[in-house]
Amino acid sequence: MEATERATEADPLKRGEGGADGVRGLSAADLKKKKSCTDGLGFAKLSHWRTAVFFLSLFLCLTIVFAFSFIIPCPVRPQYLVIWNRTFPQAATFDFLALEDASKDKVKDVLFVLKDQEGSQNNTCEAKGLPTPCVFVVAVEGTDGDTIWERPLAPEFHWAQCSLGRDTNRDWDCLLAHSDQLKAIDKHTGVDKWQRPHPLGQSSTLPVLSLPDLDGDGVEDLALVAPALTQTQLMILSGRTGNQMGLEVTLDSSQTARHLLHSTEKGSHYVLVQNDTGLYGLALLKIASRAQVDTRAGLKEDKLWESKASAASDFVPVYQSDSLRHVLRTKASGDPSDLLLVSAEEVVLIDGNTLQRLWSVNTSAVLREPSFGHFNKDGVLDVVLEEEVGNETKRVVIVDGKSGRFLWQVKMLASLNSPRPASVNTINSVSVFMFWGMIPVENNSSVALTMDRRSYMLHPHYSKVLLESTNVMDHIFAFKATLLERGRHACYILLTSLGGGGGGGGVGGVGSGSGVMLSKRKLKEDIPGSRVHRIGTGSTDDTNENIKEAFKRLRFSDE
Repeated sequence: MEATERATEADPLKRGEGGADGVRGLSAADLKKKKSCTDGLGFAKLSHWRTAVFFLSLFLCLTIVFAFSFIIPCPVRPQYLVIWNRTFPQAATFDFLALEDASKDKVKDVLFVLKDQEGSQNNTCEAKGLPTPCVFVVAVEGTDGDTIWERPLAPEFHWAQCSLGRDTNRDWDCLLAHSDQLKAIDKHTGVDKWQRPHPLGQSSTLPVLSLPDLDGDGVEDLALVAPALTQTQLMILSGRTGNQMGLEVTLDSSQTARHLLHSTEKGSHYVLVQNDTGLYGLALLKIASRAQVDTRAGLKEDKLWESKASAASDFVPVYQSDSLRHVLRTKASGDPSDLLLVSAEEVVLIDGNTLQRLWSVNTSAVLREPSFGHFNKDGVLDVVLEEEVGNETKRVVIVDGKSGRFLWQVKMLASLNSPRPASVNTINSVSVFMFWGMIPVENNSSVALTMDRRSYMLHPHYSKVLLESTNVMDHIFAFKATLLERGRHACYILLTSLGGGGGGGGVGGVGSGSGVMLSKRKLKEDIPGSRVHRIGTGSTDDTNENIKEAFKRLRFSDE
């Protein structure tokens, strides 16, 4: 007995492990206490795991916050100067102004051409072995006007063209013709990607057409049109190397004035040729066949277009008139597009697929190339025309792009050397229009006021008023209204002369050399100092302050 009791006292659980006697040796309270202890041990282990997971999650969250706060830099929004000016005292310039993102900051920059002895970055013509003065291609920041790069080239300057198509896989952005050279230039650095001898007989017009990828090398190709006095030649160039593909093709037996590449709804490509008898189309497939280019682009003809061609010619008549002046696409990019044609008698919109007239407006003398914008909210681009009405007066008319009826018009003095109208889209599905001229205060205003020039802004929701800016500019070589950044910072760019004179752009019409100024001005910066000019009858009863506030509240869009 003594031995048994000692064994039990020394190891009280030993008998319980052996069977029922051990269980019977414990009371109900002891059994409950034993079970709770076992459960508590499992719960304690689970709590440790939960604590570990909590602290691990907290550590990961703090690491991510630290990375985004200190290691990964936040995007910095570009800092703009609302107004900046760049002066080139001894330079002359040309009618060329391109807006491209040259500094890779997602803000449009300004590319233009000067004729000068020395650049702004101590680049001289003599140092480059060029005659003086020479040609400078310059890119400046859209935010503050600082020079990004400049490139001296041999004179003379013929023409330049940028934005020859988006998503083309080209490693260059602008094509420039000067002296006896044709060069493809990178907008980011100004260096040549390729160059070739300038074609003989090339004029100062813009003869470049952006073609599909004909040779299958993954880069869209080009067509270079060389008009001459007796015939017009077309040659196809590789977009990758600039090398000529195939043979030269005689496009027309007469001199042509303008050329466009048009695509129909069925994906057929036609080169539109404007000559002294009208506008005609020739299938790109036939041009490639004449040039003996082995194309892999899947070119095809449009049966409807080809049914309108005469039996003696492959040309499709689009519009016949001996006074055709302008041919424009209603879409800056994308296909298909309708065609707006301006002659001495009418302005007509033609369906780009069926070649049927959609509407026409009788005109006597359209002063310059029309522009587009949204006056109403039907989603169709409306047309802005400037028509001469006599006595040094012009009429600015906005024509409905869907029906051809007049939506808005005003008469003003036709100031000399006024650029074509422009517009900037807003988020409200309408555009703010900008044009140049002079509205006389009195009916008997002197014609001498045509030497003066004002800029006007039109808000379609306040069509009975114009916002008049008294910023008088000198001779304007080029003018563009745009958004510098996607969806924001509406402004206009002006390339003007400093001496108040100068000829137009082009080979024979450079500035007088008395100096050039490039300026950028935010569109809303003109609002506080502008005058609210009420026009017509039944003008709005809104106060001037409310009208200006409506202009200030505008939000712009690039759609």
